[in-house]
Amino acid sequence: MRGVILRETGKPVEVTDELAVRPPGPGEVRVRLRAAGVCHSDLSMCEGRLPARLPLVPGHEGAGVVVELGPGVSGPPVGTHVILSWIPPCGGCALCLGGRPNLCVSVRPPSSTVTVEGEPAHAGLGVGCFAEETVVDARAAIPIPDDVPFDVAAVVGCAVLTGVGAVINTAEVRPGSSVLVIGCGGVGINVIQGARLAAAAPVLAVDQVPEKLEAARAFGATHVATPDELGDAVRELTGGLGFDYAFEVVGRPATIRQAWQATRRGGTTVVVGAGSRDDLVTFNAAELFATERRLTGCLYGSGDVRTDFGRLLRLWRAGRLDLEGLISRRITLDEVGEAFTAMGSGDVIRSLVMF
Repeated sequence: MRGVILRETGKPVEVTDELAVRPPGPGEVRVRLRAAGVCHSDLSMCEGRLPARLPLVPGHEGAGVVVELGPGVSGPPVGTHVILSWIPPCGGCALCLGGRPNLCVSVRPPSSTVTVEGEPAHAGLGVGCFAEETVVDARAAIPIPDDVPFDVAAVVGCAVLTGVGAVINTAEVRPGSSVLVIGCGGVGINVIQGARLAAAAPVLAVDQVPEKLEAARAFGATHVATPDELGDAVRELTGGLGFDYAFEVVGRPATIRQAWQATRRGGTTVVVGAGSRDDLVTFNAAELFATERRLTGCLYGSGDVRTDFGRLLRLWRAGRLDLEGLISRRITLDEVGEAFTAMGSGDVIRSLVMF
């Protein structure tokens, strides 16, 4: 089986024909991948900014077809088109029953599903989408209609749910609210799409790459600025009060502070970017107490994949979400390394591996 493997943190990924997946066990299904998005979190795992066990098959944003069921598994049936979820909800724990299935930790990734050259390897975030096939917990394979293109389905599996969900689920942005988005990569663009869905105004997009700011306008930003221009934009668009909602989609201490400082008194700062455990952000007790700003994290768009994948696809069908426009390039497994390099250029929102 062909796939991408990372053998050493900080080194380039390799493409190999020597991958293999074991048959699915109880509670598991085997999925043949048809499309997989190249997400910045994959690059962060390869660079060591996010933890990962090696050797690693990266990739966590994918869609494909169920081709085999493990013993005792009744579904999704063979032939079902699915989006893979890297946080599958168990459906029965206190978090799932309390409406927070994105925080469920009860479903452990299947163990020892993949080997490289006969030696054990690890599937990225439990799914390992940069391979022709993967074995996952059946609850991680979320059925979708057969007429949804696989490339469109794949981006819903991470970038779209995370970005749009940050607005409509995590922050619950109200119409007419002012929104700031710092970081206009694949997830940031979808935060902007979420702000447009929520009828926010104004929506300011901030990035240091001019091409990303052009894309931000196309997806719903009403104003754009570089980081150096943010102070002037706060004064111009909010009278210096700050934004009702500020979304940080970079995962760096400096940009988290920047988003916080651009949030109005009583407003909400949402950290969407996946940062490192070593990156510390400092707040003084007085500002936390006196401003009543809310600081919240956002994991997987605070979503419920069992219902939100379908909800996002319905919005796409209705022309309310642009999913095709997110896909800048369709590539092969051999081009994943190049896709990582292209992330910082501003010319690429999402590269999609097509199988």
